[in-house]
Amino acid sequence: MNSMIPLVKNETIKMIKKKRFYVILLVLLVLVPIFSYAQLRAAEEKRSKFGTDWRREVQQAITDNQNSLGSDRVPEEWKKYRQIYIQQMKYYLEQDVNPRQPGAVAFTKEFLDNAATLFIPLLIMGIGSDIVSSERTSGTIKMLLTRPVRRWKVLLSKLITLLMFVSLIVVSTFIVCYLVSGLFFGYKGFNLPVFTGFKLQGADVDISGVHAVPQWKYILMQMGLIWFVSSVVAMLAFMVSVLVRSTAASIVIMMAALIAGNILTNLASAWTSAKYLFMVNLGLTQYLAGTPAPIEGMTLGFSLAVLAVWGLGSLIVSFLVFTKQDILN
Repeated sequence: MNSMIPLVKNETIKMIKKKRFYVILLVLLVLVPIFSYAQLRAAEEKRSKFGTDWRREVQQAITDNQNSLGSDRVPEEWKKYRQIYIQQMKYYLEQDVNPRQPGAVAFTKEFLDNAATLFIPLLIMGIGSDIVSSERTSGTIKMLLTRPVRRWKVLLSKLITLLMFVSLIVVSTFIVCYLVSGLFFGYKGFNLPVFTGFKLQGADVDISGVHAVPQWKYILMQMGLIWFVSSVVAMLAFMVSVLVRSTAASIVIMMAALIAGNILTNLASAWTSAKYLFMVNLGLTQYLAGTPAPIEGMTLGFSLAVLAVWGLGSLIVSFLVFTKQDILN
């Protein structure tokens, strides 16, 4: 264990010198204010239309979605999402809770939901796709492997460093979202209730398992699921970095996989075997929100298991290849 600490420290210094993490922070500091301002303008527009009567606004949203269910222009897959949305809004009305209460916590919760499947994995990919391949390109891997340290320890130190930065990115995303959006909406709302547990059963919505959790607890659950997704994406990017010598190629491969998964989630409902692909299972936070699974048979436990298998498989491949391959050539 003592021999790992200097290796991890060395990898951390190299990661910091690349300045990728600072670029990620800069991206967040640029985009979050834009998203916050856009939501502020949308809230102001709704306020001018509905005034301070949030119940009227929610009722209008329910009516609009109910009308769309009878339209032939709306695909059947989209109608499932709207059915659950209608039931959710009705439940909030019955409990006299405003589901669109503005606040930094509510904005952060919504941002994490939308960013979990593509935006945050792309940020993770930016630091993980070249952690090994970049050293091959620069030739520093030769110097590293001439040290009296086992190869698996060298690779493990890189993996530990990568997971450390994954955790830092997830936490930083929450902090930046909360602090920046609070300038627009205020910093209150941690104890406001969020209802979760909605399930679609055929054409009906099952509300027997619905329960309220405070927003702070809901966000902690979100962050835990996002961390798991991000860790698996990091492990896969780690494997690609070991297998591919070119940094550019490894980045393109991971980016293509993530974007393809985002497309498949919307188009592959009839292809049931697609549910075993890791890209289709990245939306773990959608299960908290009660959003229908993209493919029938998918559950939170199923998606966790699929991602765990992909992550474990990528680590096995990474260590087998790195310890056996003639990297010096």
